[in-house]
Amino acid sequence: MGGRQRPPKARNGRSVVDTGAEIARLEGYLAWEAEVEAAARDARAFADRFPWLPADDRGELERAYTDDRLRYAEEVVDRAVGRCRELAARYRAECRRVCARWAAVCLSVALAAALLAVLPVALRG
Repeated sequence: MGGRQRPPKARNGRSVVDTGAEIARLEGYLAWEAEVEAAARDARAFADRFPWLPADDRGELERAYTDDRLRYAEEVVDRAVGRCRELAARYRAECRRVCARWAAVCLSVALAAALLAVLPVALRG
């Protein structure tokens, strides 16, 4: 993760913080740290299956297992993020389509109401 960024400032000089985004970022951080700890724990359990290995080799086995597991976890997260972005784009497009239809219906109803209001006056004269 890069360096810590300063939150944007509001016009009154106070910081503007998107609490929901900050909570999501914290949840993501905690979930990743839990995954790192689980990977290390599972790597130790896997290396324990090979008691005859020297300590250096066991340590290398644990590191390799942990690295592989975390690489896989990153791939899973990246795929999930990609899918979420894809669904969000589809949702936005669908919302725009529904809003455009609704606006067309409202405009049609307003136009029909205006014509019905003007028609009796036009027919009298």
